[in-house]
Formats: sequence, structure tokens, C-alpha cells
Amino acid sequence: MENPLSSRFGEHLRVCPKLSSDGRQRRRNHGGDDDDPFAPTSTASFNLKPLVTRSSSAFVTRSSAAASPQERKTFHGLCYVVGDNIDTDQIIPAEFLTVVPSNSDEYSKLGSHALTGLPASYKNRFVELGETKTRYSIVIGGENFGCGSSREHAPVCLGAAGAKSVVAQSFARIFFRNAVATGEVYPLDAEVRVCKECRTGDVATVELREEESVLINHTTGKEYRLNAIGDAGPVIDAGGIFAYARKAGMIPSAAA
Repeated sequence: MENPLSSRFGEHLRVCPKLSSDGRQRRRNHGGDDDDPFAPTSTASFNLKPLVTRSSSAFVTRSSAAASPQERKTFHGLCYVVGDNIDTDQIIPAEFLTVVPSNSDEYSKLGSHALTGLPASYKNRFVELGETKTRYSIVIGGENFGCGSSREHAPVCLGAAGAKSVVAQSFARIFFRNAVATGEVYPLDAEVRVCKECRTGDVATVELREEESVLINHTTGKEYRLNAIGDAGPVIDAGGIFAYARKAGMIPSAAA
């Protein structure tokens, strides 16, 4: 039986132009081919059609009504810190890929399994046993976050658990692309190894700004520059590529 997310990912590729980064890809863990979808990448700049206002009606993400850009400019909460090369098996183990997040009950269930593939050296669970939501709204990683398979479940499970943003030194390109396409979390790349500067449980704020974003660690009093999300921001603000395309008039609205 075909995985429903796999077919939906194919639709993302047809609706969305190829998401290419702006030349700042980091390839420390991969060799040569520029078309390698799993190569680590920094925050991308996309050439996407600006939103036009055609209707005041609400549009929906797979979990809930999409937040307005103003509501999603600042995220405040606890950090959950991981290291380099956190792959999709660690983010969401393959045994949970049968969960269908378009179903609201299963969406919550998927969130309960987020980051359960991490090794035992991570003493704090991202989501406590018996819970579906995490205490940590900001995930902080090192290089090549989200490497591995192309499963959309990876960013979706983080968003379902309640995470708002992933800050990493670099991302696997396919994870970055899926995060934008699903609208579940904001992938933001830092210029320094923030994963070595912060600890799990630190209180932090992520502020999205036009030119560059910032991570403020209130526990240590330090601030870190983050590369701006660029043209990917409106897509995530809208709740994903389909909601964005409907709002922009690129495809018919769900009610049409």
C-alpha cells in the first residue's frame, strides 16, 4: 500500500518550484553532486510568488488554522539541544511511519514519538512518556540536521509535538525542504555552533527579522545571529506549500 505521505511529497514537488539554496551549502559530510538532495544546506532563498489577497477566508494547515506572520515572528520557550548528524531515524523511527498525520488523532500520536530514536546518552526525553506535547519549543542542533531519508514525517512530528523552530549549524537539504513544504517548523541556521553554547532546558527566544534573525539565550545572557529565513518564511507562515499556493491563487482553494 502506498504511503500517503510519499504521494503528498510528490505533489509538493509538482506545486513548488525546485527549492535551491543561495550558494552557501556546506558539504563537510558529503561529496560532489550538486543535485544530492541529502547534502547539508544553510537557510535557502527561494523565488516564490508573493502572496496576493483574494479572500479573507481562513485556510487550514494539516493540524490547525495557520497563524498569521505577526503571530509567528517570535518564539519563546525551553531549548532541547542535540548534536551533529541527527538523522531522520533519530527524529522519527521508521516503525512510526505508518502514522498518517492528516488524521488529527494520529497527528498528535506522531508528535509523541518525536526524537525517540536518539541514543540513550540523551537523558532528557523530548516528549515525556504518556504525553503528546513537548516542553521544548526550540530544538538546537549541530551540522547536517535531518540527514537520512526523505520522510516528511521528520519535520511534521516536531511540529506535532509543539516545536516551533529548529536552529542548527546546517541542515540536510531534504529536511529543510520538507520543513518549508509542510509549514511545521522554521529551520534557521546559525553562524556558530550554538549546540555547544546552549544546554537542554535553557530559556530562549527566537526572533524572526527581515535582514537576520536572532536567538537569545536568557539563561546565559548570550545572543546569536541567525541567517534570515528569506522567501521561505511566507510559505511557513501560511502553513505549508499547499496553503501558500491556495492563498496566492496558484491552485484552487479547498472550498472551490
